[in-house]
Parts: sequence; C-alpha cells; structure tokens
Amino acid sequence: MATPLDVTLRYFRALGEGDMATVSSLLADDCVWHQPGDNQFSGQHTGPQAIGQLVGSMMEVSGGTFAVSGAGNPMVNDKLVAAPVRFTGKRNGTSLDTGGIDLLTVENDKIVRVDLFTEDGAAEDKFWGKGN
Repeated sequence: MATPLDVTLRYFRALGEGDMATVSSLLADDCVWHQPGDNQFSGQHTGPQAIGQLVGSMMEVSGGTFAVSGAGNPMVNDKLVAAPVRFTGKRNGTSLDTGGIDLLTVENDKIVRVDLFTEDGAAEDKFWGKGN
C-alpha cells in the first residue's frame, strides 16, 4: 500500500504532465473536491468525472494556460497531506499568479477529499469570473 505522501506526489506529477487518466485513477469514486471562492468554478464537485470536467473547463477557459505547481514540500499528518502550490494562468488579457494550499485526504491509496485554499481569493474570483 502506498503512503498518503506517495499518492499525493503521483497526483501532482500527473496533474503537471496533463495526465488526467492517472489523476482520475487516484481519485476515489466518491471523492469530494471543494473549490473555494465566488466564481464559475466554486463549489463542491464529486467524483472523478465531475472533477475531470472542472479541471478541463479551467484549462479551456484559460486557453490551456492554467497550471498548478508545487511551491514547497508537502506536509503529512496521518491521512492528510497539505501541499503548498502555485496557481498560474492567463485569460482575457489578465494573469493569475497566486499561492495556496491543497489539502488532500488519502485513504486506501485513493484521494477521497480535496480542499483548496488560496492566498488571494479576490484575484482568483476576478480571474475566473462568473461565466465564460
């Protein structure tokens, strides 16, 4: 069995490579993703298909520029992994470049919950907007 850190590192590597098949395989069937803020992507998304659609829509809206990269060493507390991240992208002549924390809950080699935190929620809301 993989450790929560191992699963998290595989997830971020796959996400960075655009390998959504691997990302999806690491998500539990009932994985819950909490996207913060007050924008078109905010709210709860459940299951690999809905999460894949969310990430795909973010890529589409940003013209393929949206990226999440590691910004420090992940920190582990039992089944919880807090990973410092950097969100970047371009959209409609504006840029997003902000830090955050992705808090993943990992059980039985699967990510069962993703809670996202951003250091500049207002900038992220403005970047994503209310609609396409």
